[in-house]
Amino acid sequence: MKTFLLQFFTWWNSQTLGTRFHTWRFGKRVGEDEAGNVYYEGGVDSEGRTRRWVIYRDYSEASKIPPGWHGWIHHRVDTAPASESYKPREWQKPHQANPTGTPSAYRPKGSILTNQHRPQVTGDYDAWTPGS
Repeated sequence: MKTFLLQFFTWWNSQTLGTRFHTWRFGKRVGEDEAGNVYYEGGVDSEGRTRRWVIYRDYSEASKIPPGWHGWIHHRVDTAPASESYKPREWQKPHQANPTGTPSAYRPKGSILTNQHRPQVTGDYDAWTPGS
């Protein structure tokens, strides 16, 4: 019952009832990423291409889509990462979701959310003034 109410009243929690119905009716499961997000395709969009979408494991956040799936969902590549044997190169870092608004977000020196002090101004900067 809780899942039904969440899907009925929230759009940011996994999927809505409309998305669930559309997925049931038209969706063909293509694959799943390491975070548990499930990818589907089916139907045709306004440009004549196959429609592709993702159902997030928990909260809907676009930065949770790994690079390979991002390319597939935006029609940059035709083959889904689940259908090929993709191995990242040694210089590629693992996917990390956008940390903005979370405790792990970047906070520079002088931010009111840190206890560090802002660096002193060196005096080599002249502020712009109109007419100069």
